[in-house]
Amino acid sequence: MAKEDTPLDQAVFDSALEAELAKGTDRRVAEGRARSAAVRAYRAANPEEAAKHEAAGAKPAAAAAAGGGGTTPAAAAAPAAAAPAAAAPAGAPVAVAAAAVTTPTREAPLPTGNVPTPKKGAEDKHRLLALVPPEGIQRVEREQGDRVNVWPHLLIEEFVAMFILLAGLTLFSTFINAPLRELANPNLTPNPSKAPWYFLGLQELLRYFHPMVAGITIPTFILVGLAAIPYVDRNPSNKPGDRKIAITMFTILFMFGGVLTIIGSFFRGPGYNWVWPWAQGVFFEL
Repeated sequence: MAKEDTPLDQAVFDSALEAELAKGTDRRVAEGRARSAAVRAYRAANPEEAAKHEAAGAKPAAAAAAGGGGTTPAAAAAPAAAAPAAAAPAGAPVAVAAAAVTTPTREAPLPTGNVPTPKKGAEDKHRLLALVPPEGIQRVEREQGDRVNVWPHLLIEEFVAMFILLAGLTLFSTFINAPLRELANPNLTPNPSKAPWYFLGLQELLRYFHPMVAGITIPTFILVGLAAIPYVDRNPSNKPGDRKIAITMFTILFMFGGVLTIIGSFFRGPGYNWVWPWAQGVFFEL
């Protein structure tokens, strides 16, 4: 049965609601208290109607307890149990009315401030009671110092960086020309003949080693070494002081490639021979 279908004494409800609102009680709480008082008053004044509603409310409860199937033995027994309850007002209305009126209400005793003592003849029990101050409750708070949200912190910075780079490229391409060179002549090899700057490290290795070593062995060793750094140094810390092995290996490999690229760019001249850029000039073009 829905709460709105429960009969109540409207006059008691109105008076109780007005009294609760006058005391400053929240309206939802006041309505609940007023409804409770009105239902009790109605049942006290109409015990037969109260018994019928209680019997009607017992049927759905028994069906719900049986799993909602409605065909189990428990569900079949619910009407049988409700029938005597419905027939009871006809046979003994006075007893039902007395039970509805004399419902005991439990009220907690007021605090006395004295140390509680066990009642005479009662079994001695030990209870653990402690007052825990709010400061003693452990609170787990996430540290936000090393965490940055993707939105808006990260994406805003990426968008700003993208627009700055786009503006720089636009200005650079507007004021600086990038003319194409003449058509390539297979009969005329430029001197010095250099690879693009990102391959000058490999070209520099070819100056010292066999093509198999310079083109395959050493680059493979460098790439495998870079990929193996996370497996060699498994320290999860992000502090540079705790990642000395990883930083050292990366620095060595990076500087190895960087030095070869700088030598091939600025210290190689005609015939790919060693030159000093401040003496013979720079033989390098992007």
